[in-house]
Amino acid sequence: MLEKFRFRRRPYRVGLALSGGGARGFAHAGALAALEDLGVKPDIIAGVSAGSVVTGMYAAGMRPKEILDAFANESFTSLARMAIPREGFFQIDGFKRFLREHIPYERIEQLPIPSLICATDLNKSRGVAFREGDIVECIAASCSIPIIFKPVRIDGVTYVDGGVVANLPAWAIREHCKYVIGINCSPVPRRGNPTSIIDIAQRTYDILVKTNSVAQMEMCDLAVSIDDIAKYQVFNLKEIHRVYHIGYETTMKAMLEAGFTPSRL
Repeated sequence: MLEKFRFRRRPYRVGLALSGGGARGFAHAGALAALEDLGVKPDIIAGVSAGSVVTGMYAAGMRPKEILDAFANESFTSLARMAIPREGFFQIDGFKRFLREHIPYERIEQLPIPSLICATDLNKSRGVAFREGDIVECIAASCSIPIIFKPVRIDGVTYVDGGVVANLPAWAIREHCKYVIGINCSPVPRRGNPTSIIDIAQRTYDILVKTNSVAQMEMCDLAVSIDDIAKYQVFNLKEIHRVYHIGYETTMKAMLEAGFTPSRL
């Protein structure tokens, strides 16, 4: 009777929370490849920023390597362009077109794997988890780093990057899952003095997400931190293959050390 009660309260066995991290988010694709090799398949995924991109593409049916390959010929300038800096320095219309070309679903609730796209509601100063809605607009909202990118408005509400509130969205799935795995790919790199307003904005954001990720990692049954990608730049897509392999290796090591086998869950 107790097991039945627990199942009703937590309908998903394995939940996966994917952090933000810009181009370092390709570590998530590597992490997913490691999970697949161990036979661990998430029943629900929550993503923030770069994690929301991987969430949407993976939940739509793309394999981890396919996600990597999709971005192989892209660059920051092909996905974002300079804008009049009224709300942000860059618009991400190219990024939206890219997502629509690669995700064969229009709405989150249509995805084969249940997914949550997490963003920050600026109107009410709170985190939100989109369970339904236009998948591209919701991912764009989740990725809109304040000052750098223009906010996204959905149904009259202004949204920015979900990492402002919680860069690792364990909060969105914790109460619904028996076991939560968190993948954090936002280590704070060591840098010299900031040299531009964008550099200052990025460093401020790095500190913010590092701070708010601590409690989220504690919510996870297993939290994997991909620290070795700290040296890779957030907007540089040239090193994504290395980032992918580091994500794979770090996650595989953490899973094996935690005692995971294909029959673990």
